[in-house]
Amino acid sequence: MAGNEYALRIEGLRKRFGDVQAVDGLDLVAGRGQCLGLLGPNGAGKTTTIEICEGLTEADSGVVQLLGLEWKNAANQLRQRIGIQLQETQFTDKLTVEETVRLFRSFYRHGLAENELIALVELDEKRKARVGGLSGGQKQRLAMALALAGDPELVFLDEPTTGLDPQARRHLWDLVEELKRSGRTIILTTHYMEEAERLCDRVAIMDHGRKIAEGTPKELIALAGGEEIVELGATPTANAERLTEKLKAIDGVREHAEMGCVHRLAVSELHRTTPRIFAVLEEEGVHLSEFRTHSATLEDVFVKLTGRNLRDE
Repeated sequence: MAGNEYALRIEGLRKRFGDVQAVDGLDLVAGRGQCLGLLGPNGAGKTTTIEICEGLTEADSGVVQLLGLEWKNAANQLRQRIGIQLQETQFTDKLTVEETVRLFRSFYRHGLAENELIALVELDEKRKARVGGLSGGQKQRLAMALALAGDPELVFLDEPTTGLDPQARRHLWDLVEELKRSGRTIILTTHYMEEAERLCDRVAIMDHGRKIAEGTPKELIALAGGEEIVELGATPTANAERLTEKLKAIDGVREHAEMGCVHRLAVSELHRTTPRIFAVLEEEGVHLSEFRTHSATLEDVFVKLTGRNLRDE
């Protein structure tokens, strides 16, 4: 793609806060009409990257282009063409939903009609309600309406479902999928694997300010090394090394990792491999404290790449 065909282009982005290197030489692109997910734990650099892209934080170095433009020479144009939903939006509690939407819509030369915005986020029944009385999920939907007030080409959603209950989270997912169908480009930060797998066309996994992997969710999950993941908690044994070697040697085990007393195996043909795992455990006299299986996810990719869980602090 030529540079102006990208909705977002980042090259060599760096940002330091004191002794903390928040973003460390990040390269990233998003094609127009794509949903690009930034996945990583707290402190990975996702929000700092997004805030630089949104013009809220100044980079130390690097190139950031949005819709072929840069903040330093096209700030007014960009404000009219992008939408932003922050991790947490502070509202004026005394205003009603429709008053809040009307206020934000007035900031844009062109955009969606007030009634259209309220209907889009399904807040018709709350249009006369004061914002202070809305639930957490309703406030997030209102924040989404405000992000869409100018009918943006590029929308930034910074962990939009954090803190929501499962029903409210699924509602926001449905709304994001509607935005995708409308042809908008979406940059989504999240630490929910299921969210990234469901919504994103491409995912960049970040850790310590760097991109450590990128691809479609399917491509990244293939990096986990197998179709299924088996996790087993084994009681400590004097022959721990022998147990590890035997588990690795089982036919069907593609990858093996240990985190404390938990063995994580990436396997193929789960129905054939599981009996072989139990046979090895019996041979070694190992007692299980836990045993579970699941299909490989982006969480497993992160564990493989970093040796720790996505939500580890």
